[in-house]
Amino acid sequence: MTSAQRTETMTSEQRLEANKRTVLAFYDAALTRLNVDEAVTYFGPKFTNHNPRAEDGVEGFRALLAGVKEQFPGLQIDVKRAFADGDFVILHVHIKLQPEELGLAVVEIFRLEHGKMVEHWDVRQPMPDKSLNSNGMF
Repeated sequence: MTSAQRTETMTSEQRLEANKRTVLAFYDAALTRLNVDEAVTYFGPKFTNHNPRAEDGVEGFRALLAGVKEQFPGLQIDVKRAFADGDFVILHVHIKLQPEELGLAVVEIFRLEHGKMVEHWDVRQPMPDKSLNSNGMF
């Protein structure tokens, strides 16, 4: 049975959970372990990236991750939340490019088709030194 056939026989709740697992496994491979070969196995045949720092497709992602590995060897990732809605998975993530910095609050949005990631958006916000409230970014 192909991946597309499996996703067609799932309930909508099973599909949401499977999509979340796919994106979290990709994120672990790509950004925690920096294993680009494993990470690209989660991409569909066409991958559209809305991040202006990356080209579309597998090769664009490979180039982006190679730059991240070289520029930020102390990269730290902490996924705080994962949400699934239809074909979309949204991650709320704390990223530190260098261990000593406050880091970034990041929202990653992925669209999946037949269990594979086909589109990506992200929004980044620097972690502040001070806040007017005590709620925190996460």
